[in-house]
Amino acid sequence: MQNDSSPDGLAPRTVAVVGGGAAGFVAALFAARAGARVTLIERTRHGGKKIVVSGGGRCNVLPGEVDAARFVTASSPRVLRRILDSWPLDRQRAFFEDDLGVPLALEPETGKLFPASNRASDVRDALSDACRAAGVEMRFETSVTGIVRENEAWRVETDTGAPVTAHAVVLATGGLSVPKTGSDGFGLREAERLGHSLVSTYPALAPLTADDCGPAPHAGLSGVSLAARVRVPGAKGPAPAPRGFLFTHRGYSGPSVLDVSHAHTLARQAGREQAVLVQWADLDGGAWDALLREPGAATVAATVRRYLPTRLADALLAHADVPDGRTRADLRRDERRRLVDALAAFELPVTGDEGYRKAEVTGGGVALGDVYPGTLESRRAPGLFLCGEILDAFGPIGGYNFFWAWATGRLAGLGAARPT
Repeated sequence: MQNDSSPDGLAPRTVAVVGGGAAGFVAALFAARAGARVTLIERTRHGGKKIVVSGGGRCNVLPGEVDAARFVTASSPRVLRRILDSWPLDRQRAFFEDDLGVPLALEPETGKLFPASNRASDVRDALSDACRAAGVEMRFETSVTGIVRENEAWRVETDTGAPVTAHAVVLATGGLSVPKTGSDGFGLREAERLGHSLVSTYPALAPLTADDCGPAPHAGLSGVSLAARVRVPGAKGPAPAPRGFLFTHRGYSGPSVLDVSHAHTLARQAGREQAVLVQWADLDGGAWDALLREPGAATVAATVRRYLPTRLADALLAHADVPDGRTRADLRRDERRRLVDALAAFELPVTGDEGYRKAEVTGGGVALGDVYPGTLESRRAPGLFLCGEILDAFGPIGGYNFFWAWATGRLAGLGAARPT
């Protein structure tokens, strides 16, 4: 333990971590291992609720690779990359496997890394146990009611007794997504109250809806799933790869939809119309056109059903007004053009999204320009550190957002433990 004497009379270096999720656990662990006396304050019973429910209870701990261009932020891309580079993927994997003793297994079809046990609770428990072993005081079922700067120290007020006084505070409260895990936006409100610039928040990685004005037009396809390319014209980032698409009773979900939902949500909030286009199979318009021109007596329906689920194929044929039983040889030019458009660039009739209740993450948050990228200490409130979902950045489905949580939690924890 360090003996850091200071005018506030606190020694050794003390750190309060507010929020016991992915970023909070890692921040507390690294701060304690750096010699600080750490108190972690979490409103739920065991913490890490989003870890436990993620990936259907499996927890996609890390992506198979990290591409900074796939992150979404309104802040500086340069600052984003510096934060991402602070803890590379191979070192994060070694942390889980060699340090925490949680073997990870690569899922070949998706390129994602899951705990070999397929139990998300193993990840949460390993982090919690490591924090305890490092001497972190864990205060569960405790809500923070306020954070106040007093001279050279911070006072963290709670609903369960005496406040926690510390040299540094790490805000790791998450955002607004999946409120059943305890996220209520408290940290965002406190950050704004303390003078930080907030990029307007919105539900990100959320299922899209099409039922705002009545029954969803594709409700009859509910449960149909396939790999598809979903794109939003004009959106930044690399071209989408085929990913899972799912019809729901209210609209559309699956990784391919969640990854672009933010673009539609932001456009809608700005009062703009924004198309969401789908290529249903890994065939572009030219490939479909060539298939439909092939000679032979096969029906158009049989050709399309070779590549798509029958219910979807029949719905697209009806949408393109191609008569049932039409053969490829008899397919008219205008019918072929409509069908190719429906197969390669179908415009989903999207009217909204499922909101924070089903959003994987919160878009927006504290601007990255408001923190020092090397430590994540606030430029507005010295001694305050911010990490995880509270910051203005998120990545696609597939372990990217846990990667961000682990990386920013480590930076904030180390920064908070450092004597000033």
